[in-house]
Amino acid sequence: MSDAYPVQRLCEVFSVSRSGYYTWLKAAASPRAQRDQVLRAQIAAVHAKSRGTYGSPRVTLDLQDLGERVGRHRVARLMRAAGLRGRQKRRYRVFTTDSRHNEPIAPNRMAAIPPPTRPDRVWVTDMTYVHTDEGWLYVAGVLDRCSRRLVGWAMGDALDTTLPMSALRMALEQRRPEPGLLHHSDRGVQYASAAYRSMLADHGVTASMSRKANCYDNAVMEAFWSTLKNELIHRRRFSTRAEARTAIFDYIEAFYNRTRRHSALGYKSPLAYESTLS
Repeated sequence: MSDAYPVQRLCEVFSVSRSGYYTWLKAAASPRAQRDQVLRAQIAAVHAKSRGTYGSPRVTLDLQDLGERVGRHRVARLMRAAGLRGRQKRRYRVFTTDSRHNEPIAPNRMAAIPPPTRPDRVWVTDMTYVHTDEGWLYVAGVLDRCSRRLVGWAMGDALDTTLPMSALRMALEQRRPEPGLLHHSDRGVQYASAAYRSMLADHGVTASMSRKANCYDNAVMEAFWSTLKNELIHRRRFSTRAEARTAIFDYIEAFYNRTRRHSALGYKSPLAYESTLS
């Protein structure tokens, strides 16, 4: 308003002295406003560190870990004002399963057991694909059902049995599970193949498979693919398969397993959650 009318005239209209007006103008912000200003900078830093994926619950927990006494509602208000938000999930459907084969189908053993309370008791596995300008990049993953940690993965330009076998081999070599581990997959020909079944048997791993055309039986693995797609794949365009490989490796190793807070784990990362069980 002072841009349109002289300050002297405004002070007369509102019965305010010029000295009082300038004192008010120079007055420091309230303690709460100053605190909000500090929090805005910290929130922006935490949000950026999360690769722009965290909403107010995870941002609040990160701030509290830094020693800040702040509640979720305040963080949510400041994030809204700054235009910051968590990555919203998008529904997607992938078709990587070819169950039209004559290979043996394992029963759904996972449906009959409670959720595991220790790592390397139940692994779930599946495959998905990522679009690049060079063509499809196929990704196979093995996820620990307890800690939600991705313990094995492989990427390639062909959807054959060697891809999930490479992911399983990585998981077995890194984790060295005791005999009796339950391995759950869909009914795809890759998982039902003789070569895959032989690898499971050689390591004392028991096979389990989802019911026919029921993706909910492998919901934990599907949830991981959804997270990967929403937080990385749907936000970028990949020129080459090599570029996609690098980005996916970085997401898994540098962010998802080590840093990303998981709601099913009490908002701990998979590695942090496993450390509480040792």
